[in-house]
Amino acid sequence: MTVIYEINTLVWLNELTARYGRPVTLGEVPEEVWDEVARPGIDAVWLMGVWERSPAGLEIALRNEELLSSFRHALPDLATGDIAGSPYCVRNYVVDPGIGGPAGLAEARARLAARGVRLILDHVPNHVAPDHPWLTERPDCLVHGTPDDLARDPEAFLKAGDQVYARGRDPYFPPWPDVVQLNAFADDLRAAAVETLVSIGDQADGVRCDMAMLLMNDVFAKTWGHRAGAAPAEDFWSYVIPKVREHHPDLLFVAEAYWDLEWALQQQGFDHCYDKRLYDRLVHEDAESVRAHLRADLGYQRRLVRFMENHDEPRAATVLPGDRERAAAVAVATLPGATLWHEGQFEGRRVRLPVFLSRRPQEPADEALHAFYERLVTATAHVREGDWQLLDCAGWPDNDTHRNLLAWSWSAGQDRYVVVINYSDRPAQGKLPLPWTDLRGRSCTLAELLDENTYDREGDELAGPGLFVALDPWHWHLLSVRR
Repeated sequence: MTVIYEINTLVWLNELTARYGRPVTLGEVPEEVWDEVARPGIDAVWLMGVWERSPAGLEIALRNEELLSSFRHALPDLATGDIAGSPYCVRNYVVDPGIGGPAGLAEARARLAARGVRLILDHVPNHVAPDHPWLTERPDCLVHGTPDDLARDPEAFLKAGDQVYARGRDPYFPPWPDVVQLNAFADDLRAAAVETLVSIGDQADGVRCDMAMLLMNDVFAKTWGHRAGAAPAEDFWSYVIPKVREHHPDLLFVAEAYWDLEWALQQQGFDHCYDKRLYDRLVHEDAESVRAHLRADLGYQRRLVRFMENHDEPRAATVLPGDRERAAAVAVATLPGATLWHEGQFEGRRVRLPVFLSRRPQEPADEALHAFYERLVTATAHVREGDWQLLDCAGWPDNDTHRNLLAWSWSAGQDRYVVVINYSDRPAQGKLPLPWTDLRGRSCTLAELLDENTYDREGDELAGPGLFVALDPWHWHLLSVRR
């Protein structure tokens, strides 16, 4: 199972520069820092924001009062030099020289590889910066407008040279002011996307594709209508991914995906897709809702990305207060599929930093939370192997609190693990039959993976009527089961 650690590259390098009192670029990150990043239990690092950012996009951002207000909210002592421009307004898919350029990235990749960790980079398939070379060199890659469009709706169109182009957009929100829309139906774009992704595959082991569902035929047609032209017979990703794999057969494709389109994107070639639905259930709903989500096909679940935060979401410490965050973390760390952790999450950071900024505010680290995450990530490194099974707890006629218990197991040979989580704000009790009939007639030891507690139980009890569980609000058992 893939465990990804996302780093805001520019902010991280600037903080390392301050920490070591000298400029630190990707090629100069000290070995002890790579050891911190590539900790046990992490097997892929996503360096978010390594490509050349757009000067034209930066100028637009500096004139946008709504963006500036969000920057000041996150960083009250904001200075103009803190605004670097958006890493998703890409000027060129070349590593920014200010963070070490291509040579620095190659060195970073080598340092990670030496620790058995893969490197993941971004691809932004839906849009490019207004000063991207394609506007002049490959204009057929873009969605065009007319002078009348520009006059009628200058927020949705812009002029570059003698051409009018549509600004990039998500159909449910106003256009993004700093980017130009690519045309998913254009043969030229599909060829250019293959070239770009092959180039990324030359430099990394995986690629995270931003807003991947926007390029799907149905979505794109509904968003752009006649401006996009006729939809090709083949979907964008169904065409692009196999051609990239001809060059890089093992390149990991991860889709940022929403609107319940994860299954469709998996069928179009993605290895993993964001599980936003689980995120919403963990943050806003209850154990019954989470359990219903986990009844989905296991093959589908194994190709989801489970997360509690990333650079687009609020910090977990603000939306999952106290022990609820720990309970959600135990779930995310032990479910089938990929796991995404976000740099700063382990320390309990609360400020979600706009990706435009190169500096973040100082925040005190939550040492207890950090110690919990360190134990969790390390302890679960080998839990998610073999067969996963969702388990059902039983209760009593006068006590239905077992409904608040989430439970599942993992087994690979004699390695067996059980996870039970009280995902509620009140105590819960229940009986949990374990799925291994060969426990009968044997004595068993259940050992907590995150502390020193052990429990001796008879296998006849565990297999049926089941392990008795009594958990305080938002508490859990993460157990190995030994005969």
